Parts: sequence; structure tokens; C-alpha cells
Amino acid sequence: MEGGNFVDYVKIFMRSGNGGAGAVSFWREKFVAKGGPDGGNGGRGGHIILRANQQLWTLLHLKYRKHIHADDGGRGEGGRRSGANGEDIILEVPLGTIVRDAETGEKKAELLENGQEIILMPGGRGGLGNENFKSATNQVPHYAQPGEAGIEGWMILELKVLADVGLVGFPNAGKSTLLSVISAAKPAIADYAFTTIVPNLGMVYYHDNQSFVVADIPGIIEDAHKGKGLGARFLRHIERNAVLLFLVPADSDDIKRDYLVLLNELKQYNSELLHKDRILGISKSDLLDEELKQLIQEELPKDIPVLFFSAVTQSNLNQLKDTLWKAIQHTHNTEV
Repeated sequence: MEGGNFVDYVKIFMRSGNGGAGAVSFWREKFVAKGGPDGGNGGRGGHIILRANQQLWTLLHLKYRKHIHADDGGRGEGGRRSGANGEDIILEVPLGTIVRDAETGEKKAELLENGQEIILMPGGRGGLGNENFKSATNQVPHYAQPGEAGIEGWMILELKVLADVGLVGFPNAGKSTLLSVISAAKPAIADYAFTTIVPNLGMVYYHDNQSFVVADIPGIIEDAHKGKGLGARFLRHIERNAVLLFLVPADSDDIKRDYLVLLNELKQYNSELLHKDRILGISKSDLLDEELKQLIQEELPKDIPVLFFSAVTQSNLNQLKDTLWKAIQHTHNTEV
């Protein structure tokens, strides 16, 4: 996925349609001088609707739509003819899209299932025509309702990538290399920080025609939760991952410290992330002999699975897949 084509944040001014006014009209025919009221109702204003589409991975198609206005409802007419409803506007968005009020920050909608539709801004109700106000004491009402106004305001659409496994690590931890080896994804790979500047998704095929999705999140640095580096902009994608695979390279100066720094960044951003299943993977482990692995293992946390692997030599990758699959199933069973 090209960096310029991945958009996970847009701000749009939206306005649903106004309702049409009801009509003031009276029935007139050649031999009926004073017929009763027959003013029709106004049409409903157009809704602004969000629809989740699993074929979309980005908000790029909405990047340049800064103003979105739905049509107004039509006016009512004589002969009890109602005005036409304003045409709805349907915005298709990727799964994992959240909509917030730009002024208050209030969450207005969240779309997680393919085909899910939410009326974000209902159109204004059409006004009643004068035939609705006829009564025993008022046989010829000369008034009708105006249509209700639509709703308007600035909305923020944020995308949080949906994946079974999120790769968490510092730049150059080997996340992109791992993803390229275990899936068909082709992320950019180079020996410098922030090669990955957008999330990359890869489908990993497992036994018996089963599969799971892995997301390569752009590298985290210390104090990322304060906005340093790529900052919290990409930390939010981790919230959508069922399992977190922390990657620390074997050539790190202090593997335990690096893991604890990564863990703290997630905690400072959103402490709920610590409740997710975690696995610690030591990448580039082809640089280590068995004695070094044993010494490192003794220093690492005992409360989570720890695996040594190498994406280059492909050692222990099947064991890594087994561990990830087991964690994913545990998460799904816990949710049920």
C-alpha cells in the first residue's frame, strides 16, 4: 500500500437535507366552489449515511470531499401530493472507521461489520400540509408546517486498522521483513528508521485452509504517546488488533529494556491495551547461538510467551505461527 494512498484521517463538513414545506391548498373543481383543504406534506430531507465496505482499506476517496450536502425535500402540493424526499448521500468507509464530532470529540458512530449502515445525520422531517389541520372548528386552515432543518457540522473520520495480530516494535526491529516472509504483503524494507510510514496488512495462511491478518504498524519510539516520531497517529491502529506481537531485534543493546519501553508507550497511550494477549518475539535470532539465547531468556519477562526466530533464515517461523494462532483463538473464545 503506497504511503500517499493510505489516508486514515479526514475532516468533513456535512449537512443533511432540510425537510420540504407542507402545502396550503384547497380542492377546486368546476362545480365545487369551496372544497376542503388538500395541501400535501413536504418531503423528508436527504440523510447522510455511512456504510462499511470490507473492500476499502483507506479513507483516500474522502480526502478531498471537504463539504457534503444532502438534497432538501420537495415542497408539498395540492391534491394531497407529497413532496419528493431529498436524495440520501451514502459514504462508503473501511471497516474500523470511527466518526467523531470535530468540536466536542464525541463519538458518533463506529463501523465494524461489512454492509453495516448508520444514519449519521438524519434529514429534516417534511412539514405537514394544511389538510392535516382540518377540524370541526377549523374547516379551512390557511396554514401548513414548514419543513424541519437538517443537521450540519464538522465531522472527523478516523480509521483504525482491523487485524488479528499487530506488530509492535521500534524502527528497524524487523517487522516489515517478518510480514513479507509469512504473508504475501510486500512492504518497503530498508536499513533505516521509519521505512514503514503507513500500516501494512498481510494475510497469513495457516493449517487446514485457515488464515489470520497481521498488521505491520509504523515503528514506535520512546515518548511516541506524546507525539514524538510518528506519534499517537499510528498508536491508535494497535487498538484494533486482537493480539500484540512485540518485536525486539537480537542485536539490541538491552532487549528487556526495549520491551518495557514499548509496553510503557502503549500504557501511556491507552492502558486498556495491556489487557490484550502479548507475545515477545526476538527477531534476527540467527545472530545468536544457543548459549546466548539461554542467557537472554533468563532476563526476559516470565508472564508472556517468548520466541526466538529469524525471518531471514526462516527458523522457528512455524512455531511463531502456532503461538499466534493459539493466542488469537484464546482472544476470540474470551470475547464469546
